[in-house]
Amino acid sequence: MRNDGLCIVQRGPGVIATSSPGISQDTCTYSEGGRQRVRTVIHTPEGDLTRVDEPAPGTSWNVEKLFKGPEDYKKILAMVKARQHSPAYEGFLRKQEEMGGDAIMRAGVAYSPLQEIVYRLLGVEQFAIEWAENRDEVMTLYDALTVDRRQMYEIVAKSPALCANYGGNVSPEIIGVDRFEQYILPHYDEFAEIMHAHGKLMGVHMDANNRALAPLVATSKMDYVEAFTPPPDCDLSVAEAREMWPDKILWINFPSSVFLKPDEEIEETTGQILQEAAPGNGFLISITEDMPPNRWQAGMLAINCGILKYGSLPTG
Repeated sequence: MRNDGLCIVQRGPGVIATSSPGISQDTCTYSEGGRQRVRTVIHTPEGDLTRVDEPAPGTSWNVEKLFKGPEDYKKILAMVKARQHSPAYEGFLRKQEEMGGDAIMRAGVAYSPLQEIVYRLLGVEQFAIEWAENRDEVMTLYDALTVDRRQMYEIVAKSPALCANYGGNVSPEIIGVDRFEQYILPHYDEFAEIMHAHGKLMGVHMDANNRALAPLVATSKMDYVEAFTPPPDCDLSVAEAREMWPDKILWINFPSSVFLKPDEEIEETTGQILQEAAPGNGFLISITEDMPPNRWQAGMLAINCGILKYGSLPTG
């Protein structure tokens, strides 16, 4: 597959070092119901915060959020305001040299402020409650996270990375079109402008339903839409995305549900995707999800066979 043109995307090491003077934390690992748990206690000048995670292959699941109630706003705010970011390019450069030109090295910025509040700090259900009942507190935290993120932009843009992702995982069913336009998209555009000033590309990991957000994405300054997942998994086709975003690089995630099907179906779906993406400029097929250990080799080879079989066929 490498000989046929497969490219490795090396995500990390990161290019940002973060310290938090005055903040410390303790962790302990334990078992609950036969599952491993990791409890993290963060000590801030305003009091302690506790988070519980469940390790999983290649990731971890957040079992218990930091936020437990309104009394935690001042603690989380102290944690966020204590963060100090500085350049950390050595690991990135070392890994780039190790790869020997055999990979694209990509950097990244964490979730945008609202996304961190929803997914990392409060959780979806609690966010809905707090947005309705304590919006001023939520917005104070949002403003502090905005300051925090702006520390990162120049660091990433001046790094050796030629491209960088800014968060993502935007679920329109949760965020809504209005909140996306008002509280998320401006951050993407601000970061994109800084990246462009340094001759770099910026993209967003958008692996959910994109139809509702598509008109706003079209007006955005992002260069590429990464992890875009076409049907049957999500609601916007490659053909529609190409029509609506003619100036965006479309960096798709091959639909996971199809990846589990017989090789022949994978090849046929690959052909359909290529037909919709024609003539193929500014288009990348990738896999941005964890692949099943018993399926990844056969599935990737089937996609590759589909590319070789259908990639040079005439369109129309």
